[in-house]
Amino acid sequence: MSDADEARGPAKVVETRLVTEDEADIRLDRWFKRHYPQIGHGALQKLLRTGQVRVDGKRADANTRLAPGQTLRIPPLPDVAPPVDGAEDEAPTRQPAFSEKEAAALRGRVLFRDADVIVLDKAAGLAVQGGTGQTKHLDAMLDLLKFDAKERPKLVHRLDKDTSGCLVLARNAFAATRLAESFRSRDARKIYWAITVGVPDPHQGRIDLSLSKEPGAGGERMMVDPKNGQRAQTYYTVLEHAHRKAAFVALWPRTGRTHQLRVHMNAIGTPLLGDGKYAGQGAFLEGSANVKRQLHLHARRIIIPHPRGGTIDVTAPLPEHMRPAWDYFGFSANLKEDPFAALD
Repeated sequence: MSDADEARGPAKVVETRLVTEDEADIRLDRWFKRHYPQIGHGALQKLLRTGQVRVDGKRADANTRLAPGQTLRIPPLPDVAPPVDGAEDEAPTRQPAFSEKEAAALRGRVLFRDADVIVLDKAAGLAVQGGTGQTKHLDAMLDLLKFDAKERPKLVHRLDKDTSGCLVLARNAFAATRLAESFRSRDARKIYWAITVGVPDPHQGRIDLSLSKEPGAGGERMMVDPKNGQRAQTYYTVLEHAHRKAAFVALWPRTGRTHQLRVHMNAIGTPLLGDGKYAGQGAFLEGSANVKRQLHLHARRIIIPHPRGGTIDVTAPLPEHMRPAWDYFGFSANLKEDPFAALD
């Protein structure tokens, strides 16, 4: 070997990797993100198009589901991926640094933790995943929630940035697969608390309105679209009300469309308090100066099968930004029953 060859280091070779039991049913692109985070989406697509990555010797797509025992052909990969075709999102990103105070605050919001699952009380205003130029989001902070585990927790579902409450994280690949399946199959029950402007009539019902994304430069926005939208279904019930001015409602989304609860409640004429995005000034009440001008939507409770058997049932306390509204209207913050139990 020449001095130049030695300086370059050992030559990289094609690897063969085995899909393990705890990686059952994971998508190929997500498997890559877990094992080779430096390889961006565009770079992986190029490797798949050219046949350099194969599953059991065959070409595969990014959404191919993997099974235990399958072999993956992995070509020589760079330690850091260069930009592909000038795509900005392929450039390596540096994880932001967080202070000990921020780390302690986030860990203090853990409602449930075992070897497989974390349930976090997400704060309103904290995005789950980042957007353009946004570095402070939960996905960037997951290393702070490793605790005694070797790997960082994994996101298995989302909450809107302005929604507070129960968010489930998987602590390993096995749990991620099982939890994701529970959300896909609707075995997970998510109960939300909210305040509406006005009182829904009737006091209990089901909203079945299809939704689609509305184009525009003002950010992600959904609209009712009976012709081309995806089906979206929400159960609601009024728990308490302040005459005709406002209502304390429980919401159970049977589907998980973006902004579903906000669009559905606005569509029946009772928008969520503080939801200026969908209701404009109609989302705010005059004469209630102490009530925060924030979205009053809280993921109160999550009931979901545990990946290894049994059930996880966790409740998140009413957040500080919503307490003034509860006090102003005289609503109870201690209701514990499941208002939708009769629908099982």
